[in-house]
Amino acid sequence: MFKEFEKRLISSIILILMTFLVVLEGNIIFYIFLIIGFLISSYEWLKMIKRTDIKILGILFLFFSFYSAFYFRDQSLEGFLLIILICVSTDIGGYIFGNLFKGPKLTKISPNKTQSGMIGSFVLSLIVSSIFVLQYSNDIYIDENLIENDLKFVILILLISSMSQAGDLIISYFKRSSKIKNTGNIIPGHGGLLDRIDGMIFVFPFVYLVSLISVIIKL
Repeated sequence: MFKEFEKRLISSIILILMTFLVVLEGNIIFYIFLIIGFLISSYEWLKMIKRTDIKILGILFLFFSFYSAFYFRDQSLEGFLLIILICVSTDIGGYIFGNLFKGPKLTKISPNKTQSGMIGSFVLSLIVSSIFVLQYSNDIYIDENLIENDLKFVILILLISSMSQAGDLIISYFKRSSKIKNTGNIIPGHGGLLDRIDGMIFVFPFVYLVSLISVIIKL
């Protein structure tokens, strides 16, 4: 377990640092980064899925997801980083708590997922996002009312964390259906790119729609 965790940790640190540097830089470098990410994840999706209709729907969804990521980075650097932090802390919290406390399995779709891991995902995402928001609350673009209201903020974080975990399970379902362990082998300890960003590709469209609905309601 320790060797596997060490490999995942080193890969995660490198990925997070590289992503943050690209995100902070912005401009053309970030756009190229998104395009490359879209192409790699699309390739992994097409290779994994056999049915043509699901392939097409998946590609369209990935396009919308990466557009949503572009939209949030364009609106607010801090808001974009907050979403990334919630997804990353959800993944790390689930892995650590799940391996430490084990306990009942969460679902047959992904046998390694446990109820303790789910709780750990929520706990760590709340802690990390709360620390971040205390520093950058005035610059985060989602909805000022959500950020200023403690209860609404907690609910939003829990929803984002839930969506990240749901994305993980959805990709796990397709991997299980295709009888493969990973979507690729590009990232040591993690497999393919889709294995790494499975939560994020569902979170960004979700938060985009939440923001859009909140704007419409205000109108």
